[in-house]
Amino acid sequence: MRRTFLVAVALVSALVIAGCGDSTSDSGSGGSSGGAADLGLMKAGTLTVGMNLQFKPEMYLDDAGKPAGYDVDLLNKLATELGLKLDIQNLDFNGLIPGLQSKKFDMVSVGLTATDERKKVIDFSRAYVPYTSVLAVGQNDTTTPSIDAFNQKGKIITALQGSSGEQLAKKTFPNATVKGFPDQNAALLEVSTGRAQGSVLEDYILAQYQKANPNQVKKADLPKPLDLGYGSWAVQKGNDKLQQRLDTFLCKAQTDGTLEQLYKQDFGVTEFPEMPSGC
Repeated sequence: MRRTFLVAVALVSALVIAGCGDSTSDSGSGGSSGGAADLGLMKAGTLTVGMNLQFKPEMYLDDAGKPAGYDVDLLNKLATELGLKLDIQNLDFNGLIPGLQSKKFDMVSVGLTATDERKKVIDFSRAYVPYTSVLAVGQNDTTTPSIDAFNQKGKIITALQGSSGEQLAKKTFPNATVKGFPDQNAALLEVSTGRAQGSVLEDYILAQYQKANPNQVKKADLPKPLDLGYGSWAVQKGNDKLQQRLDTFLCKAQTDGTLEQLYKQDFGVTEFPEMPSGC
């Protein structure tokens, strides 16, 4: 989700949640309606996307069990422009990068941070979503709101396993014990029950958890966010044509206001963070 994440080296996880299909346009090569021909797709006429639909409002399953959220809305627009059918595969997070490497899908949309380690095995588009990373603490926590106060031996900091949040936690709190959990809610539950002193995650994920679980956790009142970063789409290593087509689409969406409109709509905010230049 910054959706920011460490390269998993295991085979595709057996914890596949479901395969969710979502069609927004007629199938076909799409060559005449957006330049989709010869993009190295796994299935002609279909854009297969790996996701982890547990990060409302960015990507999740709605009450009807259908993929929804910012990423899904943006992918629908991409598929429409390319003239392709959109096929969303909902997997455990740790299975996404290995699945992309083993060509289970054409791209991954889960707000991945384009780290140097990940660039060794997969390629990235330009940024499509901004992220602000924060520290969540217990609702009644009275710890001095400073990095040093949490960066202590005996302190436990949680994060989503394999995420860039986990790596950020290790970097920011090297003296503490960082524990990764396969589910974001599980990482926060450790904090709300007092088994951990903090959890590193994106601010919007924390806000959603607070809505569903009031008076359990709060954002630590640190002087500034732990990090401000961006998430990108990921494609199979060497698929330059698809990568370039995604960049073209995202540049257009950034300059014509599509990214801003969808972000404000789906995240329920009034301001859109500044995106990287270069379009």
